[in-house]
Amino acid sequence: MSKKNDWKKILLLVMSLLLISVLAFGCGSKEDPSKKDADQTEKTPVSTIDNALLKDAEAKMLEALAPLPEMGKGEKIGAIAFSMTNPFWVTVEEGYKDAAKEYGVTVDVVAAPNEADEAGQLEAFNTLLAKDYNAFAISAMTPFNLVPGVAAANEKGLKVVAVGTNIDADAAKDAKAVVEAFVTSDFKEQGKMGAEYIMKKIGGPAKVAVIQGQAGADNSEQRKEGAIEGFKANGGEVVAVEAADWDAQKAYDIATNILKANPDLRGIMCANDDMALGVVEAMKAANKKDQVVVCGIDFIDNARQSIMAGELDGSVAMSPYLFGKAGLILALKATQGQKIDTDIFWTPIGLITADNVAEYDGWK
Repeated sequence: MSKKNDWKKILLLVMSLLLISVLAFGCGSKEDPSKKDADQTEKTPVSTIDNALLKDAEAKMLEALAPLPEMGKGEKIGAIAFSMTNPFWVTVEEGYKDAAKEYGVTVDVVAAPNEADEAGQLEAFNTLLAKDYNAFAISAMTPFNLVPGVAAANEKGLKVVAVGTNIDADAAKDAKAVVEAFVTSDFKEQGKMGAEYIMKKIGGPAKVAVIQGQAGADNSEQRKEGAIEGFKANGGEVVAVEAADWDAQKAYDIATNILKANPDLRGIMCANDDMALGVVEAMKAANKKDQVVVCGIDFIDNARQSIMAGELDGSVAMSPYLFGKAGLILALKATQGQKIDTDIFWTPIGLITADNVAEYDGWK
């Protein structure tokens, strides 16, 4: 055989192999494996959290919520918060919206004009009920004010989950109102933790006071009870317990009056940071800041800055961001018909002081 014929055969063989490769690729799987992996990555929730402590808390929360809902189904969730006048609820909204973006759904968050407007919160809920939503996440101001709204949602065949605060079990039963699941924090332990810290910093028996939020509100009452318990168990003489409706100015005025009646007051535990910051200003105005130890709850950014500046002594932190994120996930699980075996999902708490505030940079 001539060399010319040999090269023709080799060329023909190479072309045949190329043709077979093309046909095999075309007749095989139509999905590019690398594209499939990319698609799967897009459908996996991606954390937007920078703080290592919070990232760990988020991972544990997602593990507790498993199996997670299906993504990209386009549900529309309505959420009812307290009031956007408090940075805490703004961060809850951030958690809702980030989770909604991750899961490819829509969330609308409404709230009352202020944190003591029970009727206004129910009115906001009723506004959502008149629209086209698949499920709701609620944070009731009191155990009773949103019961009618939950019952109305259930009558329409819509699922409801609770975030932070829940409705009263007996009132719900009477109204045939059903809440599928509840994500929250240990409010009583928050108050107790803060009071114990105040007594430890004081270093011995002392006169102390408690400023709660809205009287009758579940989170406010539990924080008050926890604070009283923490004080009394550690040598605190509770000389006053008053409600300031979560308001900094009201807390300022109350603290001023308590101090006038008790010039030897040594500590004040407040049910949120806004009130605690108002108390700090009252103590500064009376030139008693170094005498009175003040602790709040929520660890909002203004509280963080005040702790770093050496004014507010401490804040009990939880994660409003995880409240919102977990609430959105639970609402999706409920509306997708997933069985939710756990009634209550707990989010973490921690005491923040000047000693560890740097570790909580980026916490939300």
